[in-house]
Amino acid sequence: MSWLSRFGQPRERLSGPPTSSNGASSFHLWWQVPGGPFQEVSAVLEIARPPSVSRLYFWALQVSFLDRGRDLGAGHTGLQWHPGAPAGAVNWGGYHAGGGVLDGTGSDLAPVDGPHTRHFPWSAGRPYRFRVWSPVPGAWRSEITDLSAGQPTVIRDLLVPATSLANPVVWAEVFARCDDPPTEARWSHLEARPGPDQVIPATSVRLTYQSHADGGCANTLSYVEGSSFVQHTGLPAARPPAPDVLSLGS
Repeated sequence: MSWLSRFGQPRERLSGPPTSSNGASSFHLWWQVPGGPFQEVSAVLEIARPPSVSRLYFWALQVSFLDRGRDLGAGHTGLQWHPGAPAGAVNWGGYHAGGGVLDGTGSDLAPVDGPHTRHFPWSAGRPYRFRVWSPVPGAWRSEITDLSAGQPTVIRDLLVPATSLANPVVWAEVFARCDDPPTEARWSHLEARPGPDQVIPATSVRLTYQSHADGGCANTLSYVEGSSFVQHTGLPAARPPAPDVLSLGS
């Protein structure tokens, strides 16, 4: 049901491409945990229903970098369905608080279209764990583990003089048409670690969706299924009214 009125409010965007400045429609799951500081953050991602069109899809875990409370920017790591990487890609990149791309190391993984994105074959229906941590001062590493095989792969390090992480969030950024075939990503085991022997699980998340005015699609939806937070695209109609917070087990 459209909400266009005689006063000219915009329609819900259910078809065609997003009209945002970067050409994507995004939606987020903000972890309901203390804001930090953390020494490590991790999450498990499974693409239960992959895309079927040759457009960029990005599902990511994002963290802020802090130096004794001072904001140094943010980094994002995750899986990509990328036209330039038919077997799949991973990403670990980010931006300074004042703008500009964060510096990083090279990688054993071949680049796709710049230093952030790397070729990494991945498969639908398999869980992948992303872990962000600091192996040495001034470097923050993202590694991916195929939990079906058990072997971690280092993506690369971002070179940030941060002392901790904060404000974890997972999100989907979709550069496809709103009416392209549905996709489904499942997030689970969202964990933040203030110290070596401390684990804070995120069992609740706050939802945000990119608005129509900002170019977003109205037929994306986040919900809980079992022990996972699900991000779904390509619904046949606009998302129904939903709570602002999702909790596992509710």
